[in-house]
Parts: sequence; structure tokens; C-alpha cells
Amino acid sequence: MATTLEQPTTGGNFDSSDDEGEIDLSPFKIAWLDLGCEVCDEKLAISALPGCRFKNTWRSVKHDLKCIRDEGIKEVFCLCSKGELHKYRVTGLLQEFAEADINVHHYPFPDGMTPSFPNLMKMLDELRANLLNGNKCLVHCYGGLGRSCLVAACLIMLIDEKISPEDVIKKVRDLQGHSAVQSVKQFNFINDFRDMLEDFKKDKSDENGETRSVSR
Repeated sequence: MATTLEQPTTGGNFDSSDDEGEIDLSPFKIAWLDLGCEVCDEKLAISALPGCRFKNTWRSVKHDLKCIRDEGIKEVFCLCSKGELHKYRVTGLLQEFAEADINVHHYPFPDGMTPSFPNLMKMLDELRANLLNGNKCLVHCYGGLGRSCLVAACLIMLIDEKISPEDVIKKVRDLQGHSAVQSVKQFNFINDFRDMLEDFKKDKSDENGETRSVSR
């Protein structure tokens, strides 16, 4: 279903020809990933960028946010930078989330790349806490394939200490297709996640030990 009644609400300065697309009002596609967590029944939602208007994609941000709300999602983790939001004509998306009574957690990192490990762990802690509290969470990047699937894969490995990197990559690809986990860097990051997690825990432990010795 398409319509041309709604005009873009981007706040950006684009040529008037950019405002002449048929807006796609089909249901916003949200994939639900079973985390396989015994203590948490909630699934994790993964999607592309809501309201994206780029190339052949021309969606309504208000419509997509309504679809997200209708799914009961109250927590959204946005992995796109503000520069990307401007490029894809959803400059005001973070504010739109807030106005739609959706809590937004902004953890941007570049397309095809990997996050800093401290930022990833902060994001995973927030995701896990919300899911354990029964809050439905959505993670999105631009296409819902690379960055979002990387975060989802690491969340599963954090929750399930027995699952292998190979199995978790297969799990997200079974959901999102073979293009999920798009780059070699992202593939290697998932495979190295547990080693990096151990180093991160050790560094935190060392920092805490130094803090205690200084305080004495």
C-alpha cells in the first residue's frame, strides 16, 4: 500500500525533488529473535531503520513508529549515527521516539564496523536488564543485518555461556538471511567475543583492585 499524502519531516535541507516519493505504508518489518534464555521469555526485536527514505525505500516514520508501538516495544536501541539519520532523511528520529513514548538508547557505531567493547557491554547490560524485566526491546541499524545482528549475537553469548559463535551466527542468519553479520570484522568480533569479554572482566577487576588499594 502506498500514498503520497504525507510529506517528509526530516528537518534537513534537501532538494524539493527529494520530497516526491510514494510513501510505503506496508507493515514495518520486525524480526523476533528467540534468545534461548531459560530465565527470560522475551524475544529480541531486530529491524531496519524506521522511517528510512533512501533510494528505493521511502517510508513514513510516524507509521513505522506506530507499528513498533503496536508490537508493545517500549525500548529501542539505535545503532545509527546522527550523520546516518540525516543521510536517510530521519534527522529527528531520536526525538520522534521520545514523542512516541518510546525510550531510545543511542549507541552509534559505523556501518560494517564493530563497537568499542565498553560501549557494547553497557548496551548489553541495558538490553539484558530490560528483557529480564519483561520489557520488549528493539535493536536497529540501517538494514537490520550487520550491526544489529552483531549486537544480538553477542547478547545471546552473554546469556548462554554454552552456545558457540558458529551456532549463534547461524541463529541470526536463520532469522535474517545469509547477509546477516555482513563484514569480516563483524564475523571475527563475534568469534572473539568471549576472549574479549574475559579480558574486559580482568581489566575491570584490576581497576577495582587498584581503586581499593588507593582508598586505603
